[in-house]
Amino acid sequence: MTNPLAPHPLAGQTVLIVGGSSGIGAGVADAVRAQGGRAVVAGRKVEPGPDSIRLDLEDEASIKAAGEQLGELDHVVSLAANHANGPVGELEQDAIRAAFDAKIVGPVLLAKHLAPRLREGGSFVLFSGVVAWKPAAGLAVMGTTNAAVASLVESLAVELAPLRFNAVSPGIIDSGVWDSMPADDKAAMFENTARTNPVGRVGQVDDVVAAVLLALTNGFMTGSVLHVDGGGKFAYEQSNERP
Repeated sequence: MTNPLAPHPLAGQTVLIVGGSSGIGAGVADAVRAQGGRAVVAGRKVEPGPDSIRLDLEDEASIKAAGEQLGELDHVVSLAANHANGPVGELEQDAIRAAFDAKIVGPVLLAKHLAPRLREGGSFVLFSGVVAWKPAAGLAVMGTTNAAVASLVESLAVELAPLRFNAVSPGIIDSGVWDSMPADDKAAMFENTARTNPVGRVGQVDDVVAAVLLALTNGFMTGSVLHVDGGGKFAYEQSNERP
């Protein structure tokens, strides 16, 4: 069983990271390796290699095949997301289904095929998001899928005990995901986030990685959601000054 107070609590353990090729996922993989663990990155577009494997959350056969190829594991982290954002009146059914496949259906299938392969003390970490607790126009599907993740880890924690299931719920994180925005728009969004968040700043990849490591290594934590949002769910409304 993992000792979270050990110098390298993940040493010798294998962690499968679904959606771990960039941003927060890459940060988690780096942290696992820094602790002496083996990080295996998985995704639809991942080139297979010694520490990478193709896995498509919309394709159950690929999940089953990945489990057979990997053998025994210690932990599974799923950061997969497939957004269906926009006004409800403009949403496409296929996009809605893909969003649920990434956040809910896929993780259930991961548990179905990989939970039996986890060693004693094993766990799953799924990703939710702040919009589940702070609804916003145009983000109905994102909010609903993220909220469902919080419920899912509770249910799986009970049904598949003693394996542990937890979730991490980030807020606005400077992870590279916003880099496609025009620079001025990104800067304005980050400035507003920093101004309205209780902690007074935007999140960094290391903030989220630390929460994932806690969820992986704390053997007395299950069915929990770790909110790494700078208090984003309590963020003040846009104004020139905080109240």
